[in-house]
Amino acid sequence: MYQRTFVPIDGSATSERALKEAISLADNTAQLRLVYVLEEIYPLDGEGFAFIDYAALQEAVRHTGERTLTQALKTAQKSGKKAETALLEAGGKRIANVLASDARDWQADMIVIGTHGRTGLNRMLLGSVAEGLVRVASIPVLLIRAE
Repeated sequence: MYQRTFVPIDGSATSERALKEAISLADNTAQLRLVYVLEEIYPLDGEGFAFIDYAALQEAVRHTGERTLTQALKTAQKSGKKAETALLEAGGKRIANVLASDARDWQADMIVIGTHGRTGLNRMLLGSVAEGLVRVASIPVLLIRAE
């Protein structure tokens, strides 16, 4: 049985399903690490964007991540599971690489992540963190599909 399960959270219904699956797989001695990755917000060039307060926008994104992690932690704790949270900074790196690195450093033995199942143009434009994580992770990755 897996004892150290790493669960990326993004606030979507799909990541909530992944969390619930991770909770159901964990026995009473297992630990969960719930993580949210903050991406950098880069200023856009052009006169029409000069009024945007990028510092305030970045702080709002941080607050959303913290709130999302707090809610996920409550869900895990209500189920009687041991859990911790981490707010990670992407620092210009691919999110999948940031997640794989943190999972490795935490010595996770499994990753449970939601996947939105995008195809075609949406997948090409938006990418897939879950697919990228499957490619770079050195431990098992359980993909939980959107409903």
